[in-house]
Amino acid sequence: MTPYPWGAALTNLVVTAAVVVVVFAVALLVAVRVRGGRHDGIDVVWGAGFAIVAVATLLLSAGDGDAWRRWLITVLTVVWGVRLAWHIGRRNHGTGEDPRYVAILAEAPGRPVAHMVRKVYLPQAVVLWIVSLPVQLGQYGSAGGALSTVVTVVGVLLWAVGFTFETVGDAQLAAFRADPSNKGRVMDRGLWRYTRHPNYFGDSAVWWGLTVLGLHHLAGLIGLVGAALMTWLLVRGTGKKLLEQTIGERRPGYTDYVHRTSGFLPLPPRKKKTSS
Repeated sequence: MTPYPWGAALTNLVVTAAVVVVVFAVALLVAVRVRGGRHDGIDVVWGAGFAIVAVATLLLSAGDGDAWRRWLITVLTVVWGVRLAWHIGRRNHGTGEDPRYVAILAEAPGRPVAHMVRKVYLPQAVVLWIVSLPVQLGQYGSAGGALSTVVTVVGVLLWAVGFTFETVGDAQLAAFRADPSNKGRVMDRGLWRYTRHPNYFGDSAVWWGLTVLGLHHLAGLIGLVGAALMTWLLVRGTGKKLLEQTIGERRPGYTDYVHRTSGFLPLPPRKKKTSS
């Protein structure tokens, strides 16, 4: 195992931080000047931002890592990020502003743009950069032998499982919503029968897979912070927890769905309790 190029990797982290700032600054400018103060475009930037960071790292890491691993990590990240951005962009097309951002703007103390920067743009930029640590650090350093093979196989398999859950789950939900007869009903078919959030579980698995790919060197352990943060956000932060606080209030039958269906990890549905 060759020595890890810490200097180049740290430079990469500084450059990508600047790249992330520019990406979110452009997103803010578009929201204010082009979209009339509508901010849900930042959700599209979320996926695209990871793809941009991965490509920037691919260019910066030339000569400081195994070419095949650099390209593998970049391609997997770009495929995931572009698909997510496209899916959210298509889902939001023709709809109104996201209620989350309406609520945040409603509490703005007279300076809505500054308020959105502090509450939305800056936190998301910081989180994106931290979560992308495995993608950045994983592209540096060279390694071969059994360890390299194991982390590659396990990482790709985890990514594939996550990408499948996320993609199929989103497609199943979109088809369900497109059928007028399902209005007001709970989606409990397909992958949604085994987990209430196959898309969130898929996101988490994708990032654990990318993190494992970077474990060809001990520096990759730092990337565990990114995967752990992504999973925490999906389970306890702005993902599952926040979504379920509102769905249960407006969707009949959702409480029963919660009782019989796993909240995150895919598991067989629980049977209803019967009175003796």
